[in-house]
Order: sequence, then C-alpha cells, then structure tokens
Amino acid sequence: MRTRGTITHRLRSRLAALSALAMGAALAVAVPAPASAAARVDNPYVGATAYVNPDWSAKAAAEPGGSAIADEPGFVWMDRIAAIEGSSEAMSLREHLDTALDQGANLFQVVIYDLPGRDCAALASNGELGPTELDRYKDEYIDPISEILADPAYANLRIVTIIEPDSLPNIVTNAGGSAGSTEACATMKANGNYEKGVGYALHTLGAIPNVYNYIDAAHHGWLGWDSNFVPAAQEFKKAATSEGATVSDVTGFIVNTANYSALKEPNFKITDTVNGAQVRQSKWIDWNYYTDELSFAQALRTELVSQGFASNIGMLIDTARNGWGGSDRPTGPGPQTSVDAYVDGGRVDRRIHAGNWCNQSGAGIGERPTTAPEPGIDAYVWAKPPGESDGNSAPIDNDEGKGFDRMCDPTYTGNGRNGNNLTGALPNSPLAGHWFSAQFQELVRNAYPALDGTPGGGGDDDTQAPTAPTGVTVTAKTSGSVSLSWTASTDDTGVTGYDVYRGGTKVGSTTTTSYTDTGLTASTAYNYTVKAKDAAGNVSAASGALSVTTSAGGGTGTGTLKVQYKNTDSSATDNQIRMGLQLVNTGSTAVNLSTVKVRYWFTPEAGASTFGTACDYAAIGCGNLTHGVQSSGSSAAGASHYLEVGFGSGTLAAGASTGEMQLRINKSDWSNFNEADDYSRSTTTSYADAPKIGVYVTGALSWGTAP
Repeated sequence: MRTRGTITHRLRSRLAALSALAMGAALAVAVPAPASAAARVDNPYVGATAYVNPDWSAKAAAEPGGSAIADEPGFVWMDRIAAIEGSSEAMSLREHLDTALDQGANLFQVVIYDLPGRDCAALASNGELGPTELDRYKDEYIDPISEILADPAYANLRIVTIIEPDSLPNIVTNAGGSAGSTEACATMKANGNYEKGVGYALHTLGAIPNVYNYIDAAHHGWLGWDSNFVPAAQEFKKAATSEGATVSDVTGFIVNTANYSALKEPNFKITDTVNGAQVRQSKWIDWNYYTDELSFAQALRTELVSQGFASNIGMLIDTARNGWGGSDRPTGPGPQTSVDAYVDGGRVDRRIHAGNWCNQSGAGIGERPTTAPEPGIDAYVWAKPPGESDGNSAPIDNDEGKGFDRMCDPTYTGNGRNGNNLTGALPNSPLAGHWFSAQFQELVRNAYPALDGTPGGGGDDDTQAPTAPTGVTVTAKTSGSVSLSWTASTDDTGVTGYDVYRGGTKVGSTTTTSYTDTGLTASTAYNYTVKAKDAAGNVSAASGALSVTTSAGGGTGTGTLKVQYKNTDSSATDNQIRMGLQLVNTGSTAVNLSTVKVRYWFTPEAGASTFGTACDYAAIGCGNLTHGVQSSGSSAAGASHYLEVGFGSGTLAAGASTGEMQLRINKSDWSNFNEADDYSRSTTTSYADAPKIGVYVTGALSWGTAP
C-alpha cells in the first residue's frame, strides 16, 4: 500500500542568529517527483520534505552529542492559546509555517493540545481551560488555528495534525471507578466535552484540503487489554462523528505519543510459554495482548477499520524516546526459570512498570523518522521532541495551568496506574514542555539504533559483523513453496535484517527470523542458507545449509499447521454461520502467526452479497484476529465465498494451539443461509481435524484441500 523510505535531511540557513540551524528534512523514497500537496495523497509522508523546528534544533545542537539528531523533523506543540501567537521565547504558529516555506519543506507537523479539562488523569499536563470551557476551545483556540492553516500561502504544505493526546483514552480507562480513575475524568466523561472538542477539531481542520488529521490512540500498555481495546475504538468512532465530524475527516491514528513503550520487543512473543505459563501471565505483561507498539498499532488499525473508519487509514508511531539502548539493553531472552525471569531478562523496555510515563530514567532515542516502515504504518515520527520535559519533579508556580504530578517525582512510591511502584522519573525536571538538558543527554546516550559519534553508534566505527544465523529449519512446505525459520543472530549494535539464499542466489530479505520462498517446482530439492546484516552494512557468515524437497503437486497442503473445527450452530438454515476453530502447530519450531490465514469455504445462496463477521470469543483475544468474507472465484459446489481469518502478530509455539476461536458470519440483509452443502461445514460438535478448511502460510496452502 505504501512505500518505505527513510527520512534524510539537508541544512538550509534561516537566520544568522540561529547559526544556520534551520534545516529541511527530505523523505528519500524511490518514487517519481512528489505530487503537489494541494492534491490529496494517501500517505502524506511519502515523497515529502519535513519541517525541522529551528527552536528545538538549536537547543539540541548545543547539547553534547546533539548534533547527530539536530536536523530531525518533529512536531510543533500548540499547548495553549498563547502558543498560537508565540512569545519572545517561541515562534508563533504562522512564523513556524513561514519558516517551513523558507526551508523548502512541504510537510508541517503540529500537535493540537488544549482541550477543556485537558489530561484529566495527569496533573503535569493539565491545561488552561476548565472542564466546561468548550466554547473558548472552539472560538479562541481551534478557529484561530484553522484560519492560519487555511491561508492560501500554505496550500502547498501537507499539514499533519495530532488531535489531542491523552484525552479520549482517559474516558475509556480512567473514568469508571477502576484503579487510577479520577473525578476529573469522570466529569469529562459525563459532560462529553472531550468528544465534542475532538469532533469539532476534526471537522474544522478536516475541511482544509491539505490538512491530515491523526487522532491520538494512547499505547499498548494503556489500551492493549480486551477490556479497553474495542471500547477505545468505539470511543474514537463516537468522537469522530461528533460536532459535524465524519470518519472522512480522519487520516489515521498515532500511538505512543510522548511515551516510552518499545517499538518492538525482539526477545519474546505474546504466545511464548515458560514451564507451562504464558508470557501474558508475567507481571510485566499482566495479561495484556500486546508486548510492543508495532503489533498494537497494526491490530488497532484492523479494529478501527471494522468499526467503520476508512480501509486506507494509516498509523503513526512516536519513536522519539522508545529506543532503550545502552549497556542495559538485553541481547537475548531471559532465563527460562520462570515466566517473570524470561520476560524481565529479555524485555528491552527497562521501565520499572509500563504505567510509568514521566521523564523515564534509562530511556533512549528510538528509530529516526521513517516513511511507511511496516504494513499499515504511515510513518515513525517524533511527536514529543527529545529534551522537552514531561513534567516537573517538584511543585513550580506557573501561569501555564500545569500542576505537580507525583508520577514525575522519583521518590514517589506509585499508585494504582503503575502497580504502586517507584516512578523511575529523572530528578530535577522542569515544567512539561520546557527544556530538560539531563533528559536529552540521557536519551542520546541510550539511543537505539545508536547515534553516530556515540558508543556503539555505527557508521565507519562499526566493523563487527553479526553472528551467523543458526538452526535453519522448515516450518511448512507445499508443492510450490518452502517456509523457513532460524534462530536470531546477535550483533554489537543490533541486527537489522536477514538475506535468504537458494543455491547461493539471494532470493529475498526479511527483518524477522522467518521467510517463505515461493514459485518453486513440485518434488524438487533446494538448498538454503541465511546471512544476517546490521545497520553499518556488515554481513555475517552464512548459516549452515538446509536441503528441502518440495511436496508433490496437488491441491492439498502438507505443512506443519492444521486447523480443527466444531459446529456451534445446530440449525443449517438460520441467518448466521457459526463455528469454532483452533489452529494447531504440529511441527518442531514456532510459526509466525502474522503470515497465517485460515479459510472456511461456503455459499451464501440468495440475498445480500455483502457480509458481516464477528469474533465472539478467542483464547488469544479477539483483538488479535482479523476476519472478513471474500469471493473465492471457485465454481466448486458450496465454495463461492470464504471467511478468511488472520492473526495480527505473535508466534505459535511448536506443539501449541491457539485455543478456541468462536466466529460467525451474516449477510448484510440478515437473510437465511442453507449451510447443508457448504464445502467446509461439518456436523461435528467437538473439535476434530478439518481437511476442508484451508490454512495458508504467506499465501501458500499449508493444510487442507482447496475446492
């Protein structure tokens, strides 16, 4: 859907007083010359040149090691009404936009952040407007911003907005009497002003053709539980259809804004088990369904589409402060003595508790701003500029409406939102949004990937190749494909990917430890090796060779996965098809679930040709599943359509099962089916192997007989 590209940079002079530190940031992608920003585009980051805030850039460049990132683009925060007009210490919104034009940028990023009763769960980021001051929010804040952004002088800028961080998620999690709930959040839930304010901002700013609105969607450690995941998506839909707004005013969503959750946890998966205990049972994960922001963002996107948002919405992930590098970064899984030891020893997020959010000790710069790095992800961005404080560690009088939150106090022993743990906050921090030199230097030291000029920073100083991959094995094969997996390599700065070779010829690359080679000939032997590589271009020695012979030709999968089925609907002629499914790994190695699809073939007979699908229960969580109906194109009896079930992330361990997944299908007009002749249907009411339900791995049939 979108093209991958890394945000690169070029310097342009603006003012001598800023020592030529105004800089433009070019998104380097292998595409033709970018279309005018006046023409609406799917992903505003593709082919764009992003604005670098010279105010932030000058502060960053003045810090030790800061020149390595001083030319990175980031968001400008409009955190109070006065910020629109600026001050002697900060440029106005219009001055920022004019400077973006001077830089030759065509992408400008801004945070809209001044809701009534702002951030009802965190005193440090309270705002200037009271809970009932919705009219002031509209008249004195959103309308003036809209008037400036709509100026024809800025029509060729793609303007990306983040709409109100830490607002709607608080309505879901902190307004219902649970641990960490607040009276302020209950007030905002009751008066609806978060929803009305967000809706008004979406509607007003979305009317400007070159504005791209992204709604803040918290992070996996906030909304990753089943009790929060779907209700949050429903809350976002409610706000996006308030005050005249529609889902067409929403370009996408952003996760991890101003937070520290790891982009990827490379050393364990949510489906791993230790001595019979699931990773979800560890104290760190605490029954969450997600371990990191990438898996959460991709799964949330799927749920948002199912709630009625456009199918091409994109996600942003704030990676400014979630690198977690440095000497404390684990290089592999923890010991398997217990599930807590396994997770705590391997997790790269080194916070004391995932609920800790203020000026975290040990944090580091994360992935640099990058365009379309993963499916469904529009960009990695820097929403919270590194070096700007999350909040003050002791009371400070101010006229900005910002209070003292004990979560910013390193001596505080915690509350229900962080499991009553120490906060892990750095000492001596200033007000939220003010420059915090000690934090910036800590982020630079602990950057991952490391920065040039810092220990482990790569570039010409990194000459050490990764270790060779080991344990290359077959996870599935068909007559035309072979699926491989292997044990991860290690490296002094970090492995960035793997190249797969067939008979000495490179056939593909992957950033994971699995790969499927397709387009092969039936009953033919092939030899495979794998090499690892790092960010500096160092390449490992080849793994040991593996010889694989493809299966004989035919329509039946012969892989190591199988699907089991039970009929959960006694009537074959009602208006829904109901079933229970479970996927079983019969092989000796784990399978990457994101590559797996399950297909149940059926025929709808008369009535509507569009369908609804639902997950009523899943042992691995309905939020981890995708489901929908497609036309099969098959003329076989009972198989004109199929329900396809996918998995957002995770692995299925050798010998393990996903557990039960209860699914159902209905026609959009709710007319009746006649299931009696459906290809995949069986009358069994207990789980049994289902050879007429297909399992596909990376598009190749791995189990079952296709119609």
